[in-house]
Amino acid sequence: MARVRQPEPMPDYGQLLRRGYRSLAGAVRDCTDCGWELSRRTWAENVSLAWSETLLCLLGAIGWTLLRRAASSSLFQSFGKWCSLPSKDAAKMPESAWKLLFYTLSWSYGTYLLFFTDYPFFYDPPSVFYDWKKGMDVPTDIAVAYLMQGSFYGHSIYATIYMDAWRKDSVVMLVHHIVTLTLITFSYAFRYHNVGILVLFLHDISDVQLEFTKLNVYFKYRGGVYHRLNDVISDIGCLTFSISWFWFRLYWFPLKVLYATCHSSLQSVPNIPFYFFFNALLFLLTLMNIYWFLYIVLFVAKVLTGQVQEVNDVREYDVDDSKKARALKKKGGELQVLNSWKEG
Repeated sequence: MARVRQPEPMPDYGQLLRRGYRSLAGAVRDCTDCGWELSRRTWAENVSLAWSETLLCLLGAIGWTLLRRAASSSLFQSFGKWCSLPSKDAAKMPESAWKLLFYTLSWSYGTYLLFFTDYPFFYDPPSVFYDWKKGMDVPTDIAVAYLMQGSFYGHSIYATIYMDAWRKDSVVMLVHHIVTLTLITFSYAFRYHNVGILVLFLHDISDVQLEFTKLNVYFKYRGGVYHRLNDVISDIGCLTFSISWFWFRLYWFPLKVLYATCHSSLQSVPNIPFYFFFNALLFLLTLMNIYWFLYIVLFVAKVLTGQVQEVNDVREYDVDDSKKARALKKKGGELQVLNSWKEG
């Protein structure tokens, strides 16, 4: 009779650092022939990605782009006009509405996979590497999630440059999309799809809350009338978004995912292919999560200290607005100097 594995208890931050460091250091010591030749050979021996799958993902990205344009022009923009939103909010609303629809769909599907099927990955993260074999079949339900997410992030790279409002963190957002698409593509090709589903689930919930909160910010003033309900919902959304960002991306993500990829992976699969590559990308993703969390903390601090009287937007730093503010400030300073010179 096969021995049933018991779920491994989730570590704390200290155990993550100690065990992760030991595993990484041991992998570095054992990798005596690391270099381009080993990478090329490992790639040739382990990658399983058909050209038809790549083409399907590319067509999906084009499909998302066309669907967004159609939904924005025929649905979201018309709804914004019907609600008589201020012009600035009406211009931003379609972007948030589109993202809310996708992330709600993707997170709901990820929830189904992790909690309503037999996959044990959330409660036992090290199990993502149990019975791993190169070229193993990807279950159809997980392959659907990968196609949906991979094609969407391909679309998102294009959308960040050509469709979304440009913000101060848009460059970081573009890097994030590139890193995420690389992780999705390579984890599928190397058959690390189990851990990929866990990564996507832990990140999508924050995007759902972010876009929902932003929509309520945009709908606070419609038809020239202030709506208190949307204001209260946006305040609550800002709070829950901040909490979920920390809990899912800075607590569960490192303790479940990074622990599994840095430490547990080597226990299940010694000399696991592209170990350093995947962990480097996941560490970069963690750094970006910390970067954005600092924005969130700064925003909350301004609200608590009275520097910001209300939630105007969450993680919304429009470059055009900041340029206008600096221009007005500069112009005001020049007028003040001119008036002083006249009075003198």
